[in-house]
Amino acid sequence: MERNELLNEFKTRLRPYVTDKEVLEDFDEQTHLTNDLHINSAHVIDVVLDVENAFDILIDDASFEKITTVGSCIDLIIEKTAEKLQ
Repeated sequence: MERNELLNEFKTRLRPYVTDKEVLEDFDEQTHLTNDLHINSAHVIDVVLDVENAFDILIDDASFEKITTVGSCIDLIIEKTAEKLQ
């Protein structure tokens, strides 16, 4: 899956947790999950669970701590998907 496709798929996963849907229209890889999208920490866990299910990956605690921006999430999805293929 291309990075841009992952970005769009991730946007779909974020939609239920973002109260101001207009923010999603202009988001990019530098968009911060809590600061810009105002996703609370409990919902960040829900997003991670959704991502794990959608991409059939497991995100460990150390990797979870790296999740701050949309780009870091996309990087993690790519990394974990590649690990699964090895």
